[in-house]
Amino acid sequence: MKFIHYLETITHVGIYPLTSLAVFGLFFLGVAAWAWKADKGYIGKMTAMPFSENESE
Repeated sequence: MKFIHYLETITHVGIYPLTSLAVFGLFFLGVAAWAWKADKGYIGKMTAMPFSENESE
C-alpha cells in the first residue's frame, strides 16, 4: 500500500497542515515582535558577544 492511503483513512486529516502552518506563523510573528521591541543595547551586546576579547579561554 502507498502512504497516501493511510493519510486518507485519517478523519479530518486536512486540519493538520493548517494547524501546523498557524503554529509556525504565530511563532514567527511572536519572534519578529520580540526582535522589533527588544532593547537595542541588549541586541548589540549579544551581537558582539562571540567576538568579545574580555573572556578567558
